[in-house]
Amino acid sequence: MHYADLDEAAQVALLRPVAADGAARLGLSVAEILLTHHGYNTTFRVRDDDGHSHAVRVLTNSHSAPAQLEAQHAWMHAIAREKLVRVPDPVVGPDGASFAVVDGGPLGERATVVAATWLPGADIGTLDLVQAHALGAAMATLHEHAAGWQLPVGTAMPTFDDPLFGDKDLLTGYPMPEPDAALIATALATARPAFTQTSAAGVIPIHGDLHGGNLKWHEGELAVFDFDDSGLGTPALDLAISTFYLRDTLDGAEAALRDGYASVRPLPEVSEDDFEALVASRQVLLANSLLAISTASLRAQAADYLVTSLARLRHWLETGRFARLPS
Repeated sequence: MHYADLDEAAQVALLRPVAADGAARLGLSVAEILLTHHGYNTTFRVRDDDGHSHAVRVLTNSHSAPAQLEAQHAWMHAIAREKLVRVPDPVVGPDGASFAVVDGGPLGERATVVAATWLPGADIGTLDLVQAHALGAAMATLHEHAAGWQLPVGTAMPTFDDPLFGDKDLLTGYPMPEPDAALIATALATARPAFTQTSAAGVIPIHGDLHGGNLKWHEGELAVFDFDDSGLGTPALDLAISTFYLRDTLDGAEAALRDGYASVRPLPEVSEDDFEALVASRQVLLANSLLAISTASLRAQAADYLVTSLARLRHWLETGRFARLPS
């Protein structure tokens, strides 16, 4: 049976030895390995012989090429070294690479594994107002750093100049009623000019996925992890992505996010229509990604999520404001 057709428990059972092998190749001893998250990618907490913990991730659905992984990890390391924002510090293996390739296994001929220092604290999930403010400040700090940071020679980041971030368009041509297909086409066509318009001011490295699932809170301090979606984009896009996840969750959360950002650097200059298009584009990206996902629990949600996505996109096109409530 193909990996994508297995249930969650069977998938994790196959990935565990891959993670252990990858951790060893990165120079880590593996005394204990515990699953922490099986989602877009799969992360294990690995304790070494000295009791130190690392986050070891098998890139089950990631499209990051080696040059992109090295760019992500170089940026993370620079942030960690300068102690600007709490982030995990990537592990560099004996061969000098910040990733390991494991031959064979459930994902085909090769699987990529990365590791980083373990961050204390629990994943935030839904942000409160204090955490939303902290996220805005952290995002602005990352942007301020990125604006003066150079990609190391030989590394690369994708440029986010399209709603699908360069992913294969699976929505166009997906079997659905003609009105729904037309709605997807209209949403893509309406969102694309916002990327062109905002990118005219220039792009910088951005995290690209700042939401509660990629944040930890420990002793009143925010930590940011999962840089797998980072790339070259505009500060407005990063702000819009976080806004997508905050929209219709808690009164004042969006204002707190913006206030936190403005406490560090000026808010990005973007029209209201373009900003709402960037927020809505996240819905298109997520719906498209789920159609290609191999993780069992997420594959099961794909059809229903497409229905929800269509309702939300319809609301945006009709009103000019994206909302998470219609379903």
